[in-house]
Amino acid sequence: MPELPEVETVARGLQRSVAGQRILNVALGKTDFIDNPDRFESELTGRTIARVERYGKFMLLRLTAKPEACGRDLDAALLVHLGMTGALTPQLSSDAHAKHTHVVMRLGDGRELRYVDPRRFGRMAYLSGKALAEELRRFGLDPLEMSLEQFRVQIHGRKARIKALLLDQSVLRGVGNIYADESLWKAKVHPAQLGARLKPPQLATLYAELQKVLKKAIALRGSSISDFRDTEGIPGEYQQHHRAYGREGKPCFRCKTAIRRIVVAGRSSYFCPHCQPRPARRSTSRKRKSEKARTK
Repeated sequence: MPELPEVETVARGLQRSVAGQRILNVALGKTDFIDNPDRFESELTGRTIARVERYGKFMLLRLTAKPEACGRDLDAALLVHLGMTGALTPQLSSDAHAKHTHVVMRLGDGRELRYVDPRRFGRMAYLSGKALAEELRRFGLDPLEMSLEQFRVQIHGRKARIKALLLDQSVLRGVGNIYADESLWKAKVHPAQLGARLKPPQLATLYAELQKVLKKAIALRGSSISDFRDTEGIPGEYQQHHRAYGREGKPCFRCKTAIRRIVVAGRSSYFCPHCQPRPARRSTSRKRKSEKARTK
């Protein structure tokens, strides 16, 4: 499933290619991934795509108001999640429609913005005003925009495994399995370590490495594990730089110990057992003491 670098790659491509284009009409195929398809079609028609931006793992196609809106819906957007197999790309109108093309937006310059999704695990929604604000409020901080202090508060304020916290979109928006594993490997932090128990130097290192990994992945147009391609159909290259994700049984690039896979927060987690030692368990006596203290 596309994560922050892949979504940023697509958003930048669409910003270059379709920002400023007016949507003349919309044709829909299967609509089980679209919130309120009838409103979706009617509201998009006649609007102009002002700009395209990323919001976590979502894309926001910011839309201008319709001429007849009289000040209403000034803050409107098309929210897009690509799911596992979705692709949103501009095409010439003369190009044949690919199989599983479910949304076609005819643009003012004669091209079509098409959404293709074989498995339809994505999501599309037209949102405006309060509904848009409420939708975006569900998500946490952007890892490329937060400060170290904000990161510390988010991680130390929750008693959960660090891998789970990195994946929790209400904590940080945009990080997924690939970049969580890569950042934890770079920072030498075990994925099962409790976030609240990370020491200040560990937090600072993880914060720095997470940003470095994401920025490098964006520069290389993301990771193409299976289906991901950019708006021009070109695969990303960051998968060639993976140091932990998907490398079970292969030697660690630092110490040559075999990479292991465990399940944390319901997700496969790849790590080096030597470079990322498992956190020490609290002794039974310490647990009993703490329990007695709570009951007094």
